[in-house]
Amino acid sequence: MKGADMAVTKIVDVGTADAVWFKYLLSCIAASCAEFGKSSPDSCPVPYRGLFRTGLGVVREEGILCLWQGITPAVFRHVIYTGVRMNGYEWMRNQVREEGASLPVWQAALGGLLAGGTGQLLASPADLVKVQMQMEGRRRLLGQKPRVLSARHAFQRIISEGGVRSLWKGCVPNVQRSALVNLGDLTTYDSVKGRLVRNTACSGLVSATLGTPADVVKTRVMNQPTDHHGRGLLYRNSIDCFIHLVRSEGLLAMYKGFLPCWMRMAPWSLTFWFTYENMRKFFGTPTF
Repeated sequence: MKGADMAVTKIVDVGTADAVWFKYLLSCIAASCAEFGKSSPDSCPVPYRGLFRTGLGVVREEGILCLWQGITPAVFRHVIYTGVRMNGYEWMRNQVREEGASLPVWQAALGGLLAGGTGQLLASPADLVKVQMQMEGRRRLLGQKPRVLSARHAFQRIISEGGVRSLWKGCVPNVQRSALVNLGDLTTYDSVKGRLVRNTACSGLVSATLGTPADVVKTRVMNQPTDHHGRGLLYRNSIDCFIHLVRSEGLLAMYKGFLPCWMRMAPWSLTFWFTYENMRKFFGTPTF
């Protein structure tokens, strides 16, 4: 047994196992595993009510692969987003935390906000492409001609219609959402990470509670029609969208889709943290 343990620890040397680029790589692999394991009926909207009826309707109308519509830009997004948020948070935590001590909750919350917001700011173009590809399911059901055929086509179309700047359409609500989600996810997990399964399910619930309103605003802003300058025709910004939704649909409209959001986030968090921590342990990298 000792020989086997030594063989495992020697897969990579100590310097590599603790290097930022190596931990970045591990976080991207773990996020990709979680993303492939997360099917989403929201990816292919169909005229059904309820999470499970929607999922069954998607499979009947569009096929089971439609549940993974937009997986390519989603994985590409996590190569940027998850790599930056995880390593950014860990770096900030290590700068202020004394060795062996726990990070105060307010510092963990601030670190989660900054890391999540920064990661999403850099990954917003990929997120925009993902949202637009996912919305193609509704257009096909309505018999309309698809606007985008692939992730590459979506990138080219966005740039040709609004320039490079349009790749950050909806960036503000996107960043706000990710900052809140990571406040819930990273803060919850890092504060009470002794019991893995309970913590990851809890962090998914906290993330969904904090992130759903921003997610609703983000989706509305990113999917609204734009003029030839790339400016939205329905909402000026995320605050204007929030006010408009509350006035026209009520405050509870900000929690539309909360249950499917939580049911995506909880298994995603469980898969990600389980994979990430075990890969770090396998390669001899200190646990998160």
